[in-house]
Amino acid sequence: MASITIRNLDDEVKARLRKRAAGRGRSLEEEARLILADAVEREAAPAKGLGTALRELFKPFGGVEPEIPPREPMREPPRFD
Repeated sequence: MASITIRNLDDEVKARLRKRAAGRGRSLEEEARLILADAVEREAAPAKGLGTALRELFKPFGGVEPEIPPREPMREPPRFD
């Protein structure tokens, strides 16, 4: 396992981290490890696309099935002669 030293950490941040760790029954070091691991994992996870996010949002309400209009034949492209 590797070690890391964090210099110039704001006293207020350290105090809040210590309080958070104590509230969860962890040591300051363990809490910092878990926060770092979570941050790296979130960054590595692929982001959802808009369509996927919308489908998940509306799934509890029965989903969304948009009406797709029938395709029409393509128009002739404009001529520039």
